[in-house]
Amino acid sequence: MPFIPHTAEDTREMLGAIGVKSIDQLFDSIPEQFRRRGLLNIPPTATETEVMRDLADLASWNRSTDGRPCFLGGGMYKHLVPAAVDHLQSRSDFVTPYTPYQPEVSQGTLRWLYEYQTIVAELTGLEVSNACMWEGPTAFVEGMKMASSITNKKRLLVSRGVHPHAREALKTYMKWQGVEIIEIPLGADGRTDLAALRASLNDQSAAVGVQSPNFLGCIEDGGAICEIAHKAGALAVGSFYAISLGLLASPGEQGFDIACGEGQPLGNYLSYGGPSFAFFATKKEFLRQMPARIVGQTVDRDGKRGFVLTMTTREQHIRREKATSNICTSNTLMALRGVIYLAMLGPNGLREVAEQCVEKAHATAERLFKSKGCSRLTTAPFFNEFCVKFDQPVERVRERISRQDILGGIELRRWYSEYSNSLMFAVTEANSKVECDKLVDAVGGYI
Repeated sequence: MPFIPHTAEDTREMLGAIGVKSIDQLFDSIPEQFRRRGLLNIPPTATETEVMRDLADLASWNRSTDGRPCFLGGGMYKHLVPAAVDHLQSRSDFVTPYTPYQPEVSQGTLRWLYEYQTIVAELTGLEVSNACMWEGPTAFVEGMKMASSITNKKRLLVSRGVHPHAREALKTYMKWQGVEIIEIPLGADGRTDLAALRASLNDQSAAVGVQSPNFLGCIEDGGAICEIAHKAGALAVGSFYAISLGLLASPGEQGFDIACGEGQPLGNYLSYGGPSFAFFATKKEFLRQMPARIVGQTVDRDGKRGFVLTMTTREQHIRREKATSNICTSNTLMALRGVIYLAMLGPNGLREVAEQCVEKAHATAERLFKSKGCSRLTTAPFFNEFCVKFDQPVERVRERISRQDILGGIELRRWYSEYSNSLMFAVTEANSKVECDKLVDAVGGYI
């Protein structure tokens, strides 16, 4: 904000009202090494114009994916966005409405949310969907939390292949809930170790949480995981890459009880990591435990078709601490982009996008695995994301990639210490053959 009107007395009064001694105390949850102490190093004589100019210069250091090859992944992906998505989403009647607390004046918003739920149910192969959620990691956590509530058990098993951000969010959510979290290791092929999963399950286990394709890009054996979980009396919760569902078996077909995923690939840009949305679906028998809003169809007193919010008593804006979930804001404008995108493509179009991702990724990966000093890190089937192991310091590889003005890959050692000399790359339909050739030349060549 360019101007903060609070006086020192205002600040003291507000701090006293909430029971803290200083503003710094509000940020105690942030690790010390990430907190700034003292004022910014701005000359006291600098004018507002000069300060804004300096800040704009600093902001220009950010590197966009526009105009350069991008092979970044790890949960957010660069896909082609049809121009019609931008055009339709920018209509004033879509942009101005907020989350519909008053359904009688929000029929347009409720209608497309109803259509969104229908599309997500078809995409996931499950019976019911909510009206979208905040983003991928929190949707996964809500799914695990929901499974714990359904089974009334306090033991959650989560695969190490689930996105590190989602696993960290799960620990944060469950810290004060008395829930035990058991992490299941990955096998040599890069997928969840099924033997370790069987050995870790017991009659107190509420759910098994996995991601497919997982963080290493490997396609999990969802059917086997669901069977193992159900035999132990646990539910199966899965996080899925939305584009892959245009080609691979749906979560419902595999046997998952709860399915969710990051919505960013569906008609949304990377935008430096957000905003985005998440989809969430489950079986009809678990409807009353599902978080977030649900839009239902009805008729008014004149017999005309209408839409309403249903079962909202489980939301925090109605029941506060008694609510099923405290999820409120749902990024519905981003979900609208997803509706437009999927409606434009249809099942055949989504399948074509998925096929292009697979074909381009596998063609690029095969060439990289044959390059000097490169090898395949995992052996499991992959969709459009894969990991390359190097026999030279990964810093040298990244330096070559950077010199070619290529974005990617991601260093795995940040989250997986055992993969210290490996990079992860994602290829989508947005990458041209020229860009893929450029990546192979940069990664596979020695200096």
